[in-house]
Amino acid sequence: MDIVLLMKSIMGLVVILGILIMFFLYTPTTKKKKPEKKKKAYTQESKAKPKHELKDLLEVIRNKNSTTEQLSEALDDIIKYHGHIHPKLGIRCHPDFDIYSEILLRICRHPNTTKDIIIKFDKELERQNPEYVREINDSLTKGLNSRGM
Repeated sequence: MDIVLLMKSIMGLVVILGILIMFFLYTPTTKKKKPEKKKKAYTQESKAKPKHELKDLLEVIRNKNSTTEQLSEALDDIIKYHGHIHPKLGIRCHPDFDIYSEILLRICRHPNTTKDIIIKFDKELERQNPEYVREINDSLTKGLNSRGM
């Protein structure tokens, strides 16, 4: 007797579920279509916007085919727009310092870098962030030691 009641309950729930699914799938849509506005067909010449975002500048540094001039411009923009590193957290470096450490390592290992580019970036970064001098020197040393000679 219990099994018969259980089977009838399951069959009833399946029928109700089927009806609900049918209502969900076959509801008529009465949305009115709005007339599409015609877009004006004029073109305006856009000037190439300089990319000053840190991720864009990092892409230039990461690219092994970047020229010496591109590297120099990217590093100048990093110093100009992103040169200040957040203050230390006690004796620990701020987590954003890892980006600058990566930049130092990458410019040291880049095939088109020169000593002038490295020295200029190092001096400017140390000048703007005097509390990070030791960490900057450590990153620079790691980068110079990692070069394959």
